[in-house]
Amino acid sequence: MKRYILIRTLRSLFSIFCVVTLAMILIYTQIDRNRVFKEDSTLSKIKSQPDAALNYRYTAWEQLGYLDYLTQSDMCAAEYGTESDEFRSCLVKDSTEIVALAEQYREKGYTVEKTPKEGNYYASRDYTIVERIINFYSGMIEIDNPYRVQDPSNPDLERKIYFGTDLSGKPALKCSGCEHKYLIYFDSKFPFIHQNIININLGVSYVPYKNQPIVDVITNRQGSTVKEEITFETGQTASSAILEHTCTYKPTLDSLDPNKFVDHYANCTNNMAEDSMMAISFKMGILSIFFAYLIALPVGILMARKKGKLADKLGMAYIVFIIAVPSLAYISLFRFLGNSLFGLPGKWPEMGGSAWQSWVLPVFSLTLPSISGLMMWTRRYMVDQSTADYVKFAKAKGLSEGEIFTKHILKNAIIPIAHGIPGNIVGTISGAVITESIYAVSGMGKLLPDSIKAFNNQMVIALTFLFTFLSIFSLFAGDLLVTAIDPRISLVNNAKGGRK
Repeated sequence: MKRYILIRTLRSLFSIFCVVTLAMILIYTQIDRNRVFKEDSTLSKIKSQPDAALNYRYTAWEQLGYLDYLTQSDMCAAEYGTESDEFRSCLVKDSTEIVALAEQYREKGYTVEKTPKEGNYYASRDYTIVERIINFYSGMIEIDNPYRVQDPSNPDLERKIYFGTDLSGKPALKCSGCEHKYLIYFDSKFPFIHQNIININLGVSYVPYKNQPIVDVITNRQGSTVKEEITFETGQTASSAILEHTCTYKPTLDSLDPNKFVDHYANCTNNMAEDSMMAISFKMGILSIFFAYLIALPVGILMARKKGKLADKLGMAYIVFIIAVPSLAYISLFRFLGNSLFGLPGKWPEMGGSAWQSWVLPVFSLTLPSISGLMMWTRRYMVDQSTADYVKFAKAKGLSEGEIFTKHILKNAIIPIAHGIPGNIVGTISGAVITESIYAVSGMGKLLPDSIKAFNNQMVIALTFLFTFLSIFSLFAGDLLVTAIDPRISLVNNAKGGRK
C-alpha cells in the first residue's frame, strides 16, 4: 500500500508538471507579451510620456517573469553602491562610467539601449522558456525565516524567532526579520491553528488584479471592510479593519503607522464582509453536491427497482430534458421563477453572501445537472448488478427484492459512484462558469475565462496548476475511498504484477 501511494504520488506530480509546463510553453511562445496591456488603462494615460511608458512596460514584464530589467540607476547602484562618488558620476548622461557599464552588460547578453526622450541607459535580457519554467517551479514554495527581509534602510533590524502573544492575548510564534510577524497563531476559525512559515507563490496577477499575489486574489476575503475596536501594541485604541495575523514587513512606514505599530510590520490585510473567491465557490459546490446525492441516489435506486414503469420513465424524461436543454436556458428560467414567485435575489450582489437567500438559486442551479448525471449512473449500475449471478442466488435463497437491492446490489453499485465523490468535491473549487456568470457570483467560476480574455497570463498558468493538481489528486483520493468502502479492493500489486 505504501509503495503504491508513493508511486502514484510521483506519477501525479509528473503529470502536473507536464500539463503546467505545456501551458507555459504555449503561453510564452504563442502569445505576444504586449497583449498583457490590453486592458491596462494606466499605460494609455502615459503614452505622451515615452520614457515613463517604456519604464512602465519593462517593469511590468519583469514582474510577470518575462525578462530581467535594469534602469541606469540600477546598473550604477549594482556596480558602485549608492553612496559613492562613482555612483553619482555614473548617473550623468553618457558618462565614462555608464558607457563602460553598458558594454559590460552587453557582454553578459543584455540588450542595452537609451530611453527615447532623456537618453538614459537601460538594460534588459529576455528569459528563455527554460529559465521561465525553472523560475516558476523553484519559487513556488517560500519558507519564511529571520533573514528573509533585506532592508538597507534598517540595518539594525533584529533577527529572531520568539514566543509571544497577539493583540487578543493568545499565544503565538512571532518573528523579527521574517516577511510575516506571526509564524504560528491561533483563532476561532477552522482549523484553529494557522501558519505563515510555508507559503505558496504562484506569481503576481495583472489586470484587473494588478500586482496582487495570485494566491491572495483567490484566498483573501472580499467586499466592504468590517471594522472592530482594536487596542494596538502602542496602546492606541481605534476602530480598524486590519487583520493582525496577516501583517508583513513594510520598509517605508506611513505617517500614521507609528501610532499603531511598534515596528515595521505594518502592511496588513483588511477584514472584509464577504468570503474569498475560493471559499464561495467551494461552499456553493459542496452544497450542490450534497443536495445532488441526497436526491439522485434514492431516485436512481427507485428507477432501477421500477425499471420500465412510471417512476423510471419520469426519471428518464428529467435526464433527457437536462441533457437536451442548454444550461444557459434552464438556469435563466430557474432564476426567473425563483425571483418572480419566491422573491429570491436574481443577482448575488443584491443581498450578498451573508444572506442565505443569495445561495438558494445558484446552489440549486448547480444541483440540477448533477442530479441528472447521478440518477443516470446510479440506475445503470443498479440495473447491471441486478443481472449478476449473486442476485439470482439471493433470490433462490428466498430474500425479498428490498433486501437484495439494499444489502447486495446497492453495496456493489455504490463503489463507482463513491469513486467520483472526491473529484466532485475538489472540482467545485473551480466554480461554475455559466452559473456564476448569470447570478454575478463573486467566486472562481469566471476567473479563468476572464483571465484568458484579459491576457492575464500569470493567472492562467497559476489556475492551470491549481486545477490540474486538484483534478489529479482527486482521482487518487477516489481510489483510496473505494478501498475504505469495500475491503475486497486492494491497491497493492498482486502476484502477476497487476493491481486488484
